[in-house]
Amino acid sequence: MEDNVSYIDGLTLMRSSNSIEKENIIAFTLGFDLKGSIRNQLTQKNWEKAYNKHDNSLRITVNLDIKINGKVTNTIKLVRKAIFFWTRNPKIAHRIWIMIMKDETPFYPLEEEEARQLLFDFEKNIEIEKDYFKKGKNNISILVKLSWGKHTFIDKQKLEKETNVEQLELT
Repeated sequence: MEDNVSYIDGLTLMRSSNSIEKENIIAFTLGFDLKGSIRNQLTQKNWEKAYNKHDNSLRITVNLDIKINGKVTNTIKLVRKAIFFWTRNPKIAHRIWIMIMKDETPFYPLEEEEARQLLFDFEKNIEIEKDYFKKGKNNISILVKLSWGKHTFIDKQKLEKETNVEQLELT
């Protein structure tokens, strides 16, 4: 892919086998990475320039449309946020650094690459009630929609990609 384009990579949906499933719940694991321009532009030099222009955060909104047999049954909204701030942490050699909000939990990475992984690599466990499924074969997929606004180092963009279809048979 080109450097000036952002894209969703490694999009997979798998039935969770390692978790103990509740009686009325079927669990899946969704995984994907955001790659390309947005990932390449998230550098300490760029977030310091942004901070100096009062552009102090980057918000990525993710909507997951859960499709069962081609019909959207549920939508899950996720938000990832990068906040640029002044730091005096002796472990960090820069004055402007980054905090990542992931699942409402703050993370303070010590390296740029760690910040990119926290912000752009997604793995989400999804639980679906059995009531949404019919008896027999069912097809499950998830439409992933990502968006972010314009910032000093990246343009506004919306991305969409659908997962592979996972088949499930209920008796």
